Amino acid sequence: MRNKKSIAVLLGDPSGIGPELISKILSHNILKEINIVIIGEKSVFDGHLTKQKNKKNIKFINNFDQIEFKSTSKIFFDITKRKVRYPIGKANIKSGISVLNSIDIAVDLYNKKKIDGINFAPFNKTSLDLAGMKFKDELHYFKNKFKIKSYVCELNVLNNFWTARVTSHIPLKDVAKNITIKNILEPIKLVNKYLKKNGLKNPKVGVQALNPHAEFGNEEKKIIIPAINKARKMKIKVFGPLPCDTSFIKAYKNKEYNCLVGMYHDAIQSGLKSFGFEKGVTVQGGLPIPITTPAHGTAFDIVGKNKANVSPMLESLKLLLKLLS
Repeated sequence: MRNKKSIAVLLGDPSGIGPELISKILSHNILKEINIVIIGEKSVFDGHLTKQKNKKNIKFINNFDQIEFKSTSKIFFDITKRKVRYPIGKANIKSGISVLNSIDIAVDLYNKKKIDGINFAPFNKTSLDLAGMKFKDELHYFKNKFKIKSYVCELNVLNNFWTARVTSHIPLKDVAKNITIKNILEPIKLVNKYLKKNGLKNPKVGVQALNPHAEFGNEEKKIIIPAINKARKMKIKVFGPLPCDTSFIKAYKNKEYNCLVGMYHDAIQSGLKSFGFEKGVTVQGGLPIPITTPAHGTAFDIVGKNKANVSPMLESLKLLLKLLS
């Protein structure tokens, strides 16, 4: 079974819907195409497995040497160090520690050449911060674990339409001073690379403006247009600057572009999520291994109610396989 691609699937925040999502996808046909190593705590997972009746053919292990896919394509790597009771539907330090441990194991699996890609159920940033994560998000935690210095950027995907951001998890008041030609070029180059990996030969990249109607300020003229012109000299098909309020109609709805690069978080995320929150996928762009996750969060309000929608999780797995092909 090792001739199949092997994927690490992280259980996600133990206090969120991740364990429920992973238990639900175990019977899906997509898993026939891959080997998976689920990473998490067995005690958290067992109750969900019982509900979904999906326990069959899972091999439970607790060390690296036990990973082999001769008898099964489904392995659960139990990272339990001591029994912990996790609060349900609440951000907490214990859940954050569990998530960081699971990331560390997944990176070690990659370094030992046991896996080809990583997929993870939703994390909670507050829990990660409480657990002492000294990075602004999980993407930069991954970057540090992989010991790389190159540019990384969170990419979001909906129905094969991609987005990237120049700035991400920073206060709105700090956005303008971070809009530079270099900072705009980096996500343009990265998303163009991933679009080509995804099968597009000549992707069209739309670039959003910063100011309303691309008029009320000078960033478009002094920074964004020069960045677009530089990207064109690199043979990238770039268009813009596009006013934010109509950019998704042009790019996504009318299919004029294959992706959008935005100047700040909400200019991109608000548009994308309004068109299909239930199918969005996040790609941890720029890392040495493909890593995907659903674009939604831990959904604390529905934990334990068996209401979690598996569609985004399945979409994130499908995209991971496409990036690995």
